[in-house]
Amino acid sequence: MPLRVALLYPPPWKLPPKGGEGAADPDGPPPGYRPGDLDADFYQMPYGLLSLGAQAMRAGHSVRLLNLSSYPWEEVDRVVRELDADVFGLSCWTANRRGVALVAAAIRAHHPEARVVVGGPHATPLAKEMLRHHEAIDLVCVGESDVTFLEILARIAAGEALSGIAGTWFRDGAAARQGPARKNIDDLDVLASPQDFFETHILMTSRGCPWACTFCGAETSWGRGFRSNSVAYTLGAIEQALSRVPVKMIQIKDDTFTTNKKRVLELCRAIRAKGLRFLWSCDTRVDLLTEELLREMRLAGCQRLSLGVESGSQRILDAIDKKITVAEIEASTALARKVGIKVRYFMMLGNRGETRETFEETLRFLERARPHEYIFSCLSIYPGTKDFHEAEKTWLDREVFFREAFQELKTPFDADEPTTAYLDAWFKENAGLRPSYRDTAEDHARILAELGDHHAAHMDLGASLLAAGDLDGAERHVRRALELGYPLPGLVHNHLACIARARGDLDGMMDHFSTAAKVDPQHFVLIQNVNRARAWFKAGGPGKGLPLELECRHDFQLLERTSQPTLPGPLPADWQTWPVPCHAPAAGPEGDFVKTPLVEGSRHGLRGKRGLPTVG
Repeated sequence: MPLRVALLYPPPWKLPPKGGEGAADPDGPPPGYRPGDLDADFYQMPYGLLSLGAQAMRAGHSVRLLNLSSYPWEEVDRVVRELDADVFGLSCWTANRRGVALVAAAIRAHHPEARVVVGGPHATPLAKEMLRHHEAIDLVCVGESDVTFLEILARIAAGEALSGIAGTWFRDGAAARQGPARKNIDDLDVLASPQDFFETHILMTSRGCPWACTFCGAETSWGRGFRSNSVAYTLGAIEQALSRVPVKMIQIKDDTFTTNKKRVLELCRAIRAKGLRFLWSCDTRVDLLTEELLREMRLAGCQRLSLGVESGSQRILDAIDKKITVAEIEASTALARKVGIKVRYFMMLGNRGETRETFEETLRFLERARPHEYIFSCLSIYPGTKDFHEAEKTWLDREVFFREAFQELKTPFDADEPTTAYLDAWFKENAGLRPSYRDTAEDHARILAELGDHHAAHMDLGASLLAAGDLDGAERHVRRALELGYPLPGLVHNHLACIARARGDLDGMMDHFSTAAKVDPQHFVLIQNVNRARAWFKAGGPGKGLPLELECRHDFQLLERTSQPTLPGPLPADWQTWPVPCHAPAAGPEGDFVKTPLVEGSRHGLRGKRGLPTVG
């Protein structure tokens, strides 16, 4: 029997109405919360929930995915009240653990007979405690839950008990019991692809990471080791994604994309052989890169490489079991820059062993290594990590995640108070994405010679020449990028519009903007420039000699439209209708939250350990 399944991504807490205060509500924002403390990526629908939705839809169930992560509580409560589902699945992260509890309680109040299932990286290591503290929750799925969730749905459809399902914690009277362990899926190709059902720029092609850094919870979520989709499966997912997304950019969000270098080489060569033209980014480690691999990645469309660097101090790298060296970081950065891939470092402060001296060593390292950009985050002690388990032996009580209202437990692992104050003060001044190295026109000319007649290399060189004032050279190379099939033609015309503006050719500028709007209408830079030009003309800019500032960026950045379910946009018109169509989910107009390139990272600083309960 098909079930009505609602998969919800709850907000972090009871968000007040727009313009409301909400600070006095004990279920509202934590004390001291400031806009920007939540990482911008928090609002992205978890990929695991998209996967669960795909499996359930392929199995014949009626599924509704709703991203409520930025919704005020009154609207969340209304959605829960009016969505008459048989099963509610909630994705639980540390940042929204309070919101999950509140939504579960609302479901129980409005739908006493419905089943409430919770999973996710926070619920997995604290499953027993979740059931003990939140009586509205029926089951907690632990770890990889695709098959587990299908078994839960099958039992509910058959009217069978939910006790003892592998991969879950369940209720046995007043007690919380653990079901048998469930083996992870060996062949990920057996799973339905989220790209077959949802429009999303996000793609995952593997699960797990063979390494075990002290701060990371990947092993808790995916188990030990690394598994990946086949090249054929991944190509199919890419083609489906490109058929749905308006801007031909994809973010590959595997924990460590290049773990199997041979697979990535085959994938990149297959992308080129099939003539797939798109730009993409990925995350990986510095010790999993070679010149051959990076060259093939760039020719296949890779524009940005995000590296988990964490620190420039070898002492800290060793302390967190990173198993890389500072020399490897610098060497891989140089290799990526050689082929024109933009390098972003993910950095951390507050890891075990951090001192003012080690952090200042990191800052000197950044000046030397010269990534294109870097972004710092403060250490969060996530349940299930090595940091969490070791902290439990001395100063941390896991009950703090249920008793206190903090967003995440952002605190240095073992730094003293003066060091903590120094790190926090630095972070408040330097939070967010920070630019570092910018390639010159000479760099891009060398890269073009290295790669050959490559569309993206021409685009890079043309942009650099435009910045240097060489309008003829800039036009020649961006037009060549267009001839070679550059995947974002709107950005080519945006550059041509900027060139026309620099020459005083306003008709040419608007012609290129008009063409760009037809061929590539939703890129962030293009939308911004068109709006500026319209406002400029409306204000009489040409006659009054008013300045017109246009951006000529073409770096790997997305404007993700706030459409459900990938981001918390307005509800689709048919959101209460069952069954839900399996393809082309409806999207509402733009909502209040827009994730743009200007919104990156969390601005939540460190807190000291005072007030935290100790153990022992």
